[in-house]
Amino acid sequence: MSPDDLRRAAHVLRSAEALVIGAGAGMGVDSGLPDFRGNEGFWRAYPAYAKLGLDFADMANPQWFQRDPSFAWGFYGHRLGLYRATQPHPGFALLRSWAEGMPRGAFVFTSNVDGQFQKAGFSEDRILEVHGSIHSVQCLGGCGEISSASPYTVDVDPESFRARAPLPSCPSCGALMRPNILMFGDGGWDSSRTELQEQRLVAWLETVTPGTLAVVECGAGTAIPSVRRFCEQVAAAGRGTLIRINVRESQVPPQGIGLPMTALAALRGIAEELDPGQQLL
Repeated sequence: MSPDDLRRAAHVLRSAEALVIGAGAGMGVDSGLPDFRGNEGFWRAYPAYAKLGLDFADMANPQWFQRDPSFAWGFYGHRLGLYRATQPHPGFALLRSWAEGMPRGAFVFTSNVDGQFQKAGFSEDRILEVHGSIHSVQCLGGCGEISSASPYTVDVDPESFRARAPLPSCPSCGALMRPNILMFGDGGWDSSRTELQEQRLVAWLETVTPGTLAVVECGAGTAIPSVRRFCEQVAAAGRGTLIRINVRESQVPPQGIGLPMTALAALRGIAEELDPGQQLL
């Protein structure tokens, strides 16, 4: 990283009229959320699955809701409780403050299902959760119900990571509910909520003047490159400059700015360049 890269990133943000925020799993690490990169990190967070030899891809599989619902909801119920209890790190507030100072504001494109941007005060109408959200549930009975997970509390045994009854059930037909999340090998995910978010994103991008957009991507890796591809495509379409923040994979296309830092460290570094001496969050 060049010493001037943070200064260049600040210049892009200072002159932008709109902001696209791309976020992958690395965005949540500074908030204390587990890093599921590799089996070691996953098994450290979930030792019960290490004993069973099950990795993240094994557990993030819709088959469990058919075969063993209490086992399925043990995994997702624990994550639901974890995400509800986690507070967004100060980098979220920095991004929001930059967006609020721009004429066209911001739109978030995230592969995270944790709802941290909503908790940090970003408008629900300006967020695209490309893999869905754990804070929404869908019916497995075929009635088409998608609703908020807010009414549900899942009691999980801390040793076995199995959920205790009652499991979330559909308010319309009484069938079992599952998280409205795209899992591995998932042909049953109801994407209608995400499709509406995508329509809002497309409409918003049409209001942005080409060349006036800043694209800040935080913690999005190459293993599942949904966020990286979107951010590169938006920048390449002539709409603006890509600022990629990633500790391990900060490589960028020509004209992009790569910052091999954690999300919070990079965002604070940019903030210092924008306003030297300010009291950082």
